[in-house]
Amino acid sequence: MKKHIALFAAFAFVSLSFSTQAAPENVTLRYLASYGGLSAHELADALGYFNGTGVSLENKGYASGGPESLFALASGSVDIGSAATPAVLNAIASGNKFVAAYPTNGIDNTTKSIFYVREDSPIKTVKDLAGKSVAINTLGAHLDYTLREALRQAGLPPNAARPVAVPGPQLEQVLRSGQVDVAAFGYWQTTFEGVARSHGGLRPVFNDTDVLGEIAGGFTVLREDFVATHPQAAKIFVQQSARALDYAREHPQEVRALMAKELKARGENPDVAQYFSGYGVRPGGQAQDRDVQYWIDILERDGALAKGQIQVTNVLFHAQ
Repeated sequence: MKKHIALFAAFAFVSLSFSTQAAPENVTLRYLASYGGLSAHELADALGYFNGTGVSLENKGYASGGPESLFALASGSVDIGSAATPAVLNAIASGNKFVAAYPTNGIDNTTKSIFYVREDSPIKTVKDLAGKSVAINTLGAHLDYTLREALRQAGLPPNAARPVAVPGPQLEQVLRSGQVDVAAFGYWQTTFEGVARSHGGLRPVFNDTDVLGEIAGGFTVLREDFVATHPQAAKIFVQQSARALDYAREHPQEVRALMAKELKARGENPDVAQYFSGYGVRPGGQAQDRDVQYWIDILERDGALAKGQIQVTNVLFHAQ
């Protein structure tokens, strides 16, 4: 784990003035997109931030969720992964040589994951979830862990409710048709959540900010060998992605328009872009110790990690 610091501290979260020296060679980073939105690196690419840097991106398709993205990263099928923090920690603990590049999203008062029911549902509080089915985009990722923690905080066993994997575009449909009792729209799915809310007839029960507080939701992840081979390209990737995060905070309307254009080009519904509420990440794409320590503590408590197996300093890399 200590090798991560030596490899990554040289570039991660540094020089956020974004005066970037071009990479010594042309480097293409392959990635998987998510339905209904753009990652910060996709936004940076659309804004032209990688132009003239020697760094380019290549979309290799879609990931249904963070774990699938990490599997592709581990196999070498892509160079960029993106997943919820507990999924990243589990992957590192399992022996994957990953480094956390930048927080993909955060949860706060404006950007959050919301667990919805139909208006006529008897479910009023988290305690009412016992024995109920909850649609989430993928198992073993942010919504899954948030649901377990919400149940625990309510005094219920973490398996009191039954999570069901449902792709983001189908969450509203399965909830309204009664196939599930609850549908959880992730913080990265605010576009789908906005569309569902606009149709009426749904009621929020709780959100992940209620459960976790303000915290980074997940991280974009690189392989350690990629960082070692292409240190300047990795530095540019992080810097320009963080720059795009700041642009989104300062120019939300422009980002919605750009997102609509990009979604249309991908064959998706561009109308959902109007509901994009931001990335919820701190200025400069900065992470804090709690973003990772919170989940380390939970995974240690639940026995998924051995005590001291992972240290925050092996995951987060601050400005030097």
